[in-house]
Amino acid sequence: MSGPATSPHANPASATPTATESPSASQIEVPLLDLKAQYATIREEIEPILREIAESQYFIMGPRVAAFEEEIAAYNRSRFAVGCANGSDAILLALQALGIGPGDQVVCPTYTFFATAGSIHRLGAKPVFVDIDPTTCNICPESLERVFACPNFNRIKAIVPVHLFGQACDLDRVLAIAAEKGVPVVEDAAQALGTEDRDGIRVGNRGAIGTFSFFPSKNLGAFGDAGMTVTNDEELAKRMARLRNHGMEPKYYHDEVGLNSRLDALQAAVLSVKLRHLDAWSEGRQRNAAFYDAFFSEAGAAASDVSLDEGGLPLRHPKPAVDGARHIYNQYVVRVPAAHRDDVRKALAERRIGSEIYYPLCLHMQECFKHLGYEPGCLPHAERAALETIALPIYPDLSDAQRQHVAESLVEIVKAI
Repeated sequence: MSGPATSPHANPASATPTATESPSASQIEVPLLDLKAQYATIREEIEPILREIAESQYFIMGPRVAAFEEEIAAYNRSRFAVGCANGSDAILLALQALGIGPGDQVVCPTYTFFATAGSIHRLGAKPVFVDIDPTTCNICPESLERVFACPNFNRIKAIVPVHLFGQACDLDRVLAIAAEKGVPVVEDAAQALGTEDRDGIRVGNRGAIGTFSFFPSKNLGAFGDAGMTVTNDEELAKRMARLRNHGMEPKYYHDEVGLNSRLDALQAAVLSVKLRHLDAWSEGRQRNAAFYDAFFSEAGAAASDVSLDEGGLPLRHPKPAVDGARHIYNQYVVRVPAAHRDDVRKALAERRIGSEIYYPLCLHMQECFKHLGYEPGCLPHAERAALETIALPIYPDLSDAQRQHVAESLVEIVKAI
Protein backbone atom coordinates (compact mmCIF):
# COMPACT_ATOMS: atom_id res chain seq x y z
CA MET A 1 0.00 0.00 0.00
CA SER A 2 1.28 3.44 -0.88
CA GLY A 3 1.78 6.14 1.70
CA PRO A 4 1.21 9.86 1.44
CA ALA A 5 3.33 12.02 -0.78
CA THR A 6 5.57 14.50 0.99
CA SER A 7 3.22 17.29 0.03
CA PRO A 8 -0.07 16.41 -1.65
CA HIS A 9 -0.82 20.12 -1.95
CA ALA A 10 0.98 22.42 -4.32
CA ASN A 11 1.23 25.97 -5.49
CA PRO A 12 0.45 26.07 -9.22
CA ALA A 13 0.87 29.82 -9.50
CA SER A 14 4.04 29.64 -11.55
CA ALA A 15 3.57 26.13 -12.89
CA THR A 16 1.70 26.79 -16.11
CA PRO A 17 2.68 29.66 -18.44
CA THR A 18 0.15 31.36 -20.67
CA ALA A 19 -0.05 30.40 -24.33
CA THR A 20 1.88 33.52 -25.35
CA GLU A 21 4.75 33.03 -22.92
CA SER A 22 7.91 31.05 -23.54
CA PRO A 23 9.19 30.55 -19.99
CA SER A 24 12.78 29.94 -19.08
CA ALA A 25 13.59 26.93 -16.94
CA SER A 26 14.03 29.21 -13.91
CA GLN A 27 10.38 30.27 -14.18
CA ILE A 28 8.94 26.76 -14.14
CA GLU A 29 7.88 25.04 -10.94
CA VAL A 30 6.88 21.37 -10.93
CA PRO A 31 5.49 20.03 -7.66
CA LEU A 32 5.45 16.29 -7.12
CA LEU A 33 1.66 16.48 -7.13
CA ASP A 34 -0.69 19.40 -7.77
CA LEU A 35 -4.11 18.73 -6.31
CA LYS A 36 -5.13 22.38 -6.59
CA ALA A 37 -4.82 22.14 -10.37
CA GLN A 38 -7.02 19.06 -10.35
CA TYR A 39 -9.62 20.68 -8.13
CA ALA A 40 -9.85 23.71 -10.39
CA THR A 41 -11.15 21.46 -13.18
CA ILE A 42 -13.95 19.90 -11.08
CA ARG A 43 -14.85 22.68 -8.61
CA GLU A 44 -18.24 23.35 -10.18
CA GLU A 45 -19.18 19.66 -9.85
CA ILE A 46 -17.91 19.27 -6.30
CA GLU A 47 -19.05 22.37 -4.42
CA PRO A 48 -22.84 21.92 -4.85
CA ILE A 49 -22.54 18.39 -3.48
CA LEU A 50 -20.58 19.60 -0.45
CA ARG A 51 -23.30 22.15 0.29
CA GLU A 52 -26.01 19.51 -0.15
CA ILE A 53 -24.33 17.18 2.36
CA ALA A 54 -23.79 20.02 4.82
CA GLU A 55 -27.45 20.94 4.63
CA SER A 56 -28.59 17.33 4.97
CA GLN A 57 -26.33 16.70 8.00
CA TYR A 58 -26.12 13.06 6.86
CA PHE A 59 -22.40 12.40 7.27
CA ILE A 60 -21.81 8.72 8.02
CA MET A 61 -22.64 5.87 5.60
CA GLY A 62 -26.10 6.13 4.01
CA PRO A 63 -27.18 6.41 0.36
CA ARG A 64 -24.09 8.31 -0.83
CA VAL A 65 -21.84 5.52 0.38
CA ALA A 66 -24.06 2.78 -1.01
CA ALA A 67 -24.14 4.49 -4.40
CA PHE A 68 -20.36 4.90 -4.47
CA GLU A 69 -19.85 1.25 -3.53
CA GLU A 70 -21.99 0.25 -6.50
CA GLU A 71 -20.01 2.56 -8.76
CA ILE A 72 -16.66 1.15 -7.64
CA ALA A 73 -17.91 -2.42 -8.04
CA ALA A 74 -19.03 -1.62 -11.58
CA TYR A 75 -15.84 0.25 -12.45
CA ASN A 76 -13.62 -2.51 -11.11
CA ARG A 77 -15.83 -5.24 -12.61
CA SER A 78 -16.30 -6.77 -9.16
CA ARG A 79 -19.53 -8.19 -7.71
CA PHE A 80 -19.28 -6.38 -4.37
CA ALA A 81 -17.56 -3.34 -2.87
CA VAL A 82 -17.46 -2.38 0.81
CA GLY A 83 -16.37 1.12 1.78
CA CYS A 84 -14.29 1.82 4.88
CA ALA A 85 -12.39 4.60 6.59
CA ASN A 86 -9.01 4.19 4.88
CA GLY A 87 -6.80 1.87 2.89
CA SER A 88 -5.08 0.46 5.97
CA ASP A 89 -8.39 -0.65 7.42
CA ALA A 90 -9.30 -2.16 4.05
CA ILE A 91 -6.40 -4.60 4.41
CA LEU A 92 -7.24 -5.28 8.04
CA LEU A 93 -10.92 -5.95 7.26
CA ALA A 94 -9.98 -8.26 4.40
CA LEU A 95 -7.62 -10.32 6.57
CA GLN A 96 -10.02 -10.44 9.50
CA ALA A 97 -12.84 -11.57 7.21
CA LEU A 98 -10.58 -14.42 6.11
CA GLY A 99 -10.02 -15.46 9.72
CA ILE A 100 -6.43 -14.26 10.13
CA GLY A 101 -5.51 -13.88 13.79
CA PRO A 102 -2.88 -14.30 16.51
CA GLY A 103 -0.05 -16.68 15.68
CA ASP A 104 -0.79 -16.78 11.96
CA GLN A 105 1.81 -15.79 9.37
CA VAL A 106 0.98 -13.64 6.34
CA VAL A 107 3.35 -13.10 3.43
CA CYS A 108 3.85 -9.64 1.93
CA PRO A 109 6.62 -7.79 0.07
CA THR A 110 9.08 -5.81 2.17
CA TYR A 111 9.17 -2.96 -0.36
CA THR A 112 5.81 -1.26 0.15
CA PHE A 113 4.08 1.25 2.41
CA PHE A 114 3.94 0.33 6.07
CA ALA A 115 0.18 -0.32 6.20
CA THR A 116 0.52 -3.61 4.34
CA ALA A 117 2.51 -5.17 7.19
CA GLY A 118 1.02 -2.96 9.89
CA SER A 119 -2.45 -4.34 9.24
CA ILE A 120 -1.12 -7.88 9.53
CA HIS A 121 0.51 -7.02 12.85
CA ARG A 122 -2.62 -5.34 14.23
CA LEU A 123 -4.45 -8.69 14.00
CA GLY A 124 -1.76 -10.42 16.06
CA ALA A 125 -0.35 -12.18 13.00
CA LYS A 126 3.28 -12.02 11.88
CA PRO A 127 4.34 -10.56 8.54
CA VAL A 128 6.63 -12.76 6.48
CA PHE A 129 8.62 -10.53 4.15
CA VAL A 130 9.66 -11.45 0.62
CA ASP A 131 11.81 -9.77 -2.01
CA ILE A 132 10.78 -7.92 -5.16
CA ASP A 133 11.34 -8.29 -8.87
CA PRO A 134 13.96 -5.59 -9.61
CA THR A 135 12.31 -4.73 -12.93
CA THR A 136 8.82 -3.95 -11.62
CA CYS A 137 9.41 -3.59 -7.85
CA ASN A 138 6.46 -5.96 -7.41
CA ILE A 139 6.50 -9.18 -5.39
CA CYS A 140 9.04 -11.78 -6.54
CA PRO A 141 7.43 -15.23 -7.06
CA GLU A 142 10.75 -17.03 -6.52
CA SER A 143 11.15 -15.33 -3.14
CA LEU A 144 7.57 -16.33 -2.34
CA GLU A 145 8.33 -19.96 -3.16
CA ARG A 146 11.38 -19.87 -0.89
CA VAL A 147 9.45 -18.82 2.21
CA PHE A 148 7.00 -21.68 1.77
CA ALA A 149 9.97 -24.05 1.66
CA CYS A 150 11.37 -22.66 4.93
CA PRO A 151 10.46 -24.65 8.07
CA ASN A 152 10.26 -21.42 10.11
CA PHE A 153 7.26 -20.34 8.06
CA ASN A 154 4.87 -23.21 8.71
CA ARG A 155 1.86 -21.13 9.76
CA ILE A 156 1.34 -19.08 6.60
CA LYS A 157 -2.38 -18.41 6.24
CA ALA A 158 -2.51 -15.75 3.50
CA ILE A 159 -0.49 -13.86 0.88
CA VAL A 160 -0.79 -10.10 0.34
CA PRO A 161 0.88 -9.10 -2.94
CA VAL A 162 1.00 -5.36 -3.74
CA HIS A 163 0.32 -3.89 -7.17
CA LEU A 164 3.00 -1.27 -6.68
CA PHE A 165 3.09 2.11 -8.41
CA GLY A 166 -0.02 1.25 -10.47
CA GLN A 167 1.28 -1.85 -12.27
CA ALA A 168 -0.15 -5.35 -11.80
CA CYS A 169 2.14 -7.88 -10.18
CA ASP A 170 2.59 -11.38 -11.60
CA LEU A 171 -0.67 -12.72 -10.19
CA ASP A 172 -0.58 -15.84 -12.38
CA ARG A 173 2.40 -17.15 -10.44
CA VAL A 174 1.31 -15.78 -7.06
CA LEU A 175 -2.12 -17.40 -7.38
CA ALA A 176 -0.60 -20.68 -8.55
CA ILE A 177 1.60 -20.80 -5.45
CA ALA A 178 -1.33 -19.83 -3.25
CA ALA A 179 -3.53 -22.55 -4.74
CA GLU A 180 -0.80 -25.15 -4.28
CA LYS A 181 -0.39 -24.16 -0.62
CA GLY A 182 -4.11 -23.74 0.01
CA VAL A 183 -3.99 -20.13 1.23
CA PRO A 184 -6.07 -17.11 0.11
CA VAL A 185 -4.70 -14.01 -1.61
CA VAL A 186 -5.57 -10.44 -0.62
CA GLU A 187 -4.56 -8.03 -3.37
CA ASP A 188 -3.23 -4.75 -1.98
CA ALA A 189 -4.25 -2.48 -4.85
CA ALA A 190 -3.98 0.79 -2.90
CA GLN A 191 -2.14 2.44 -5.81
CA ALA A 192 -3.83 0.61 -8.63
CA LEU A 193 -7.51 1.42 -9.17
CA GLY A 194 -8.10 0.75 -12.87
CA THR A 195 -4.90 -1.26 -13.34
CA GLU A 196 -5.26 -4.39 -15.49
CA ASP A 197 -3.11 -7.49 -15.86
CA ARG A 198 -1.96 -8.97 -19.17
CA ASP A 199 -5.37 -10.60 -19.64
CA GLY A 200 -7.21 -7.31 -19.18
CA ILE A 201 -8.53 -8.27 -15.74
CA ARG A 202 -8.76 -5.39 -13.28
CA VAL A 203 -6.71 -5.92 -10.14
CA GLY A 204 -8.59 -6.93 -7.03
CA ASN A 205 -10.71 -9.51 -8.82
CA ARG A 206 -8.54 -12.60 -8.89
CA GLY A 207 -7.68 -12.93 -5.23
CA ALA A 208 -10.24 -13.52 -2.49
CA ILE A 209 -10.39 -9.78 -1.77
CA GLY A 210 -8.89 -6.61 -3.24
CA THR A 211 -8.20 -3.45 -1.24
CA PHE A 212 -7.96 0.19 -2.31
CA SER A 213 -6.93 3.46 -0.72
CA PHE A 214 -8.36 6.87 -1.59
CA PHE A 215 -5.75 8.91 0.26
CA PRO A 216 -5.60 12.33 -1.46
CA SER A 217 -2.37 11.56 -3.35
CA LYS A 218 -3.81 8.43 -5.02
CA ASN A 219 -4.98 8.47 -8.63
CA LEU A 220 -8.51 8.62 -7.17
CA GLY A 221 -8.11 10.71 -4.04
CA ALA A 222 -10.62 11.79 -1.41
CA PHE A 223 -10.74 15.01 0.60
CA GLY A 224 -9.20 13.06 3.47
CA ASP A 225 -8.95 9.36 4.27
CA ALA A 226 -11.15 6.72 2.64
CA GLY A 227 -10.81 3.10 1.55
CA MET A 228 -12.60 0.22 -0.16
CA THR A 229 -12.55 -3.55 -0.40
CA VAL A 230 -13.85 -5.50 -3.38
CA THR A 231 -14.70 -9.17 -3.69
CA ASN A 232 -16.69 -11.59 -5.78
CA ASP A 233 -17.67 -13.62 -2.69
CA GLU A 234 -20.99 -12.53 -1.19
CA GLU A 235 -20.29 -13.97 2.27
CA LEU A 236 -16.94 -12.19 2.51
CA ALA A 237 -18.63 -8.93 1.46
CA LYS A 238 -21.28 -9.33 4.15
CA ARG A 239 -18.71 -10.09 6.82
CA MET A 240 -16.56 -7.08 5.94
CA ALA A 241 -19.66 -4.87 5.99
CA ARG A 242 -20.36 -6.08 9.54
CA LEU A 243 -16.77 -5.81 10.70
CA ARG A 244 -16.38 -2.19 9.57
CA ASN A 245 -19.27 -1.27 11.92
CA HIS A 246 -18.03 -2.90 15.16
CA GLY A 247 -19.18 -6.33 13.97
CA MET A 248 -22.74 -5.19 14.56
CA GLU A 249 -25.79 -6.87 13.01
CA PRO A 250 -28.53 -6.06 13.78
CA LYS A 251 -28.07 -2.75 15.57
CA TYR A 252 -26.50 -3.15 19.03
CA TYR A 253 -25.98 -6.91 18.61
CA HIS A 254 -22.42 -8.22 18.13
CA ASP A 255 -21.47 -11.80 17.36
CA GLU A 256 -17.83 -10.76 16.84
CA VAL A 257 -15.65 -7.74 17.55
CA GLY A 258 -15.09 -5.49 14.57
CA LEU A 259 -13.84 -1.92 14.35
CA ASN A 260 -15.12 1.55 13.62
CA SER A 261 -14.17 1.97 9.96
CA ARG A 262 -17.21 3.51 8.32
CA LEU A 263 -16.89 5.58 5.15
CA ASP A 264 -18.04 9.21 5.35
CA ALA A 265 -20.82 10.31 3.02
CA LEU A 266 -18.82 13.42 2.12
CA GLN A 267 -15.84 11.36 0.98
CA ALA A 268 -18.08 9.01 -0.98
CA ALA A 269 -19.74 11.95 -2.76
CA VAL A 270 -16.41 13.57 -3.66
CA LEU A 271 -15.00 10.28 -4.91
CA SER A 272 -18.13 9.61 -6.95
CA VAL A 273 -17.58 12.86 -8.84
CA LYS A 274 -13.88 12.18 -9.31
CA LEU A 275 -14.51 8.64 -10.52
CA ARG A 276 -16.16 10.06 -13.66
CA HIS A 277 -12.80 11.62 -14.57
CA LEU A 278 -10.53 8.77 -13.53
CA ASP A 279 -9.98 7.16 -16.92
CA ALA A 280 -9.11 10.53 -18.49
CA TRP A 281 -6.68 11.21 -15.65
CA SER A 282 -5.12 7.77 -16.06
CA GLU A 283 -4.66 8.42 -19.77
CA GLY A 284 -2.93 11.69 -18.90
CA ARG A 285 -0.54 9.86 -16.58
CA GLN A 286 0.15 7.30 -19.31
CA ARG A 287 0.92 10.05 -21.83
CA ASN A 288 3.33 11.68 -19.43
CA ALA A 289 5.00 8.34 -18.71
CA ALA A 290 5.37 7.64 -22.44
CA PHE A 291 6.97 11.07 -22.90
CA TYR A 292 9.45 10.43 -20.10
CA ASP A 293 10.22 6.93 -21.40
CA ALA A 294 10.98 8.23 -24.88
CA PHE A 295 12.98 11.23 -23.69
CA PHE A 296 15.13 9.20 -21.31
CA SER A 297 15.67 6.44 -23.87
CA GLU A 298 16.80 8.95 -26.50
CA ALA A 299 19.22 10.40 -23.94
CA GLY A 300 20.79 6.98 -23.45
CA ALA A 301 18.94 5.64 -20.42
CA ALA A 302 17.82 2.01 -20.31
CA ALA A 303 14.63 0.50 -18.92
CA SER A 304 14.45 -0.97 -15.42
CA ASP A 305 15.17 -4.51 -16.62
CA VAL A 306 18.80 -3.38 -17.14
CA SER A 307 20.80 -3.01 -13.93
CA LEU A 308 22.66 0.22 -13.28
CA ASP A 309 25.74 -1.99 -12.94
CA GLU A 310 25.70 -2.52 -16.70
CA GLY A 311 26.85 1.02 -17.35
CA GLY A 312 25.69 3.67 -19.78
CA LEU A 313 23.75 6.72 -18.67
CA PRO A 314 23.19 6.20 -14.91
CA LEU A 315 19.43 6.39 -15.18
CA ARG A 316 16.79 3.67 -15.48
CA HIS A 317 13.17 4.40 -16.38
CA PRO A 318 10.27 2.00 -15.68
CA LYS A 319 9.92 -0.79 -18.17
CA PRO A 320 6.48 -0.42 -19.80
CA ALA A 321 3.79 -2.91 -18.87
CA VAL A 322 3.53 -6.12 -20.85
CA ASP A 323 1.20 -6.32 -23.85
CA GLY A 324 -2.45 -6.37 -22.84
CA ALA A 325 -1.81 -4.88 -19.39
CA ARG A 326 -2.79 -1.42 -18.18
CA HIS A 327 -0.34 0.52 -16.00
CA ILE A 328 -2.01 3.61 -14.48
CA TYR A 329 1.26 5.16 -13.16
CA ASN A 330 0.18 6.19 -9.70
CA GLN A 331 3.91 6.83 -9.42
CA TYR A 332 6.61 7.14 -12.06
CA VAL A 333 9.77 5.80 -10.46
CA VAL A 334 13.27 5.99 -11.92
CA ARG A 335 16.53 4.62 -10.59
CA VAL A 336 19.91 6.31 -10.19
CA PRO A 337 23.07 5.11 -8.44
CA ALA A 338 22.57 4.97 -4.68
CA ALA A 339 25.70 7.01 -4.00
CA HIS A 340 24.27 9.92 -6.00
CA ARG A 341 20.54 9.76 -5.26
CA ASP A 342 20.48 12.45 -2.58
CA ASP A 343 22.52 14.77 -4.78
CA VAL A 344 20.17 14.15 -7.71
CA ARG A 345 17.14 15.01 -5.57
CA LYS A 346 18.87 18.13 -4.24
CA ALA A 347 19.64 19.24 -7.79
CA LEU A 348 16.03 18.64 -8.83
CA ALA A 349 14.81 20.67 -5.87
CA GLU A 350 17.13 23.53 -6.85
CA ARG A 351 15.33 23.55 -10.20
CA ARG A 352 11.99 23.63 -8.33
CA ILE A 353 11.10 20.04 -9.27
CA GLY A 354 9.41 17.91 -6.64
CA SER A 355 10.41 14.30 -6.06
CA GLU A 356 9.93 11.60 -3.46
CA ILE A 357 11.49 8.34 -2.32
CA TYR A 358 9.15 5.34 -2.29
CA TYR A 359 10.44 3.76 0.02
CA PRO A 360 13.69 4.68 1.83
CA LEU A 361 13.72 1.78 4.31
CA CYS A 362 12.35 -1.70 3.67
CA LEU A 363 9.82 -3.06 6.15
CA HIS A 364 12.05 -5.93 7.32
CA MET A 365 14.60 -3.29 8.41
CA GLN A 366 12.14 -1.11 10.35
CA GLU A 367 12.79 -0.87 14.10
CA CYS A 368 9.29 -2.08 15.00
CA PHE A 369 9.88 -5.37 13.13
CA LYS A 370 13.39 -5.94 14.44
CA HIS A 371 12.12 -8.77 16.65
CA LEU A 372 11.30 -10.82 13.56
CA GLY A 373 15.01 -11.46 13.05
CA TYR A 374 15.66 -10.26 9.50
CA GLU A 375 19.24 -9.26 8.72
CA PRO A 376 20.44 -6.59 6.27
CA GLY A 377 21.15 -8.15 2.90
CA CYS A 378 18.57 -10.94 3.20
CA LEU A 379 16.21 -9.32 0.65
CA PRO A 380 18.73 -7.68 -1.66
CA HIS A 381 16.57 -6.46 -4.55
CA ALA A 382 14.25 -4.58 -2.23
CA GLU A 383 17.11 -3.13 -0.23
CA ARG A 384 18.76 -1.89 -3.40
CA ALA A 385 15.55 -0.35 -4.69
CA ALA A 386 15.19 1.54 -1.41
CA LEU A 387 18.54 3.19 -2.12
CA GLU A 388 18.17 3.90 -5.85
CA THR A 389 14.58 4.92 -6.59
CA ILE A 390 13.16 8.41 -7.12
CA ALA A 391 9.52 9.25 -7.96
CA LEU A 392 9.02 12.07 -10.46
CA PRO A 393 5.94 14.26 -11.08
CA ILE A 394 3.48 12.28 -13.22
CA TYR A 395 0.07 13.82 -12.42
CA PRO A 396 -2.18 14.37 -15.46
CA ASP A 397 -2.30 18.17 -15.16
CA LEU A 398 1.40 18.54 -16.00
CA SER A 399 1.89 21.06 -18.79
CA ASP A 400 4.18 20.30 -21.74
CA ALA A 401 6.65 22.85 -20.38
CA GLN A 402 6.64 21.23 -16.94
CA ARG A 403 7.30 17.69 -18.10
CA GLN A 404 9.96 18.94 -20.56
CA HIS A 405 11.64 20.74 -17.67
CA VAL A 406 11.58 17.58 -15.54
CA ALA A 407 13.00 15.38 -18.29
CA GLU A 408 15.70 17.79 -19.44
CA SER A 409 16.74 18.58 -15.89
CA LEU A 410 17.06 14.97 -14.82
CA VAL A 411 19.13 14.02 -17.86
CA GLU A 412 21.45 17.01 -17.33
CA ILE A 413 21.85 16.14 -13.68
CA VAL A 414 22.65 12.45 -14.19
CA LYS A 415 25.04 13.22 -17.05
CA ALA A 416 27.05 15.26 -14.57
CA ILE A 417 27.38 12.31 -12.17
